[in-house]
Amino acid sequence: MSAPAPSPPADPVSIEVEGEKATLIFRRRLRHPPEVVWQALTDPKALRQWFLTDATIEGRVGGKVDLIQGPYRAHATGHVLAWDPPRLLEYDTHVAPQERLPEGIDGVIRWELLPQAGGTLLVLTFRGLSKPLATTFAGGLKGFLARLEAQLDGRTLPEWQPRDA
Repeated sequence: MSAPAPSPPADPVSIEVEGEKATLIFRRRLRHPPEVVWQALTDPKALRQWFLTDATIEGRVGGKVDLIQGPYRAHATGHVLAWDPPRLLEYDTHVAPQERLPEGIDGVIRWELLPQAGGTLLVLTFRGLSKPLATTFAGGLKGFLARLEAQLDGRTLPEWQPRDA
C-alpha cells in the first residue's frame, strides 16, 4: 500500500522560473479513480472531447506522440519518456514556430495521477516554457482541466475560450 499523496498547496497553479525557462504546475483533485482519469488522458476519443486534440500516443517508453491541439490546431510532436499506467505519462513536446506561437515550444509534459481517498490528485507539469508563454498557458490549461473534470463527472463541458477572444 502506498503512502497517501501530499496535499496540494492552496494555489493549485504555480509557475516556477529558472533562468530563461519556466515550469507550469497544476494540481487538481478529481472525484474519480486514477484508472478513469488515465483513460481520459490517453484515449483519442476522450482527448478530442475535453482537450480539443486529435492524438496519437503510442503507449510505451519511446512511443510516438503526435497531437493536433486546440482551436488553433497547433501540431505537437514528441516521444513518450515515461509510461506507467494508470500513474504516470510523460512526453517531450515540440511545436514549430508559427503565427500564434512565434517562439515555438520545446518542452516536457508530465501527467501524474496520485490516488487519494475519494479520487485522484492530478499533477500536470509543463517544463521548458518561456515565462510569458507559461503565464499565457496557465489560463488556457486551467480551462481545459475544467473541461476534463466536467467530462469525467458526466456534465456538459464548458466552452473553452482563448485568452485573446
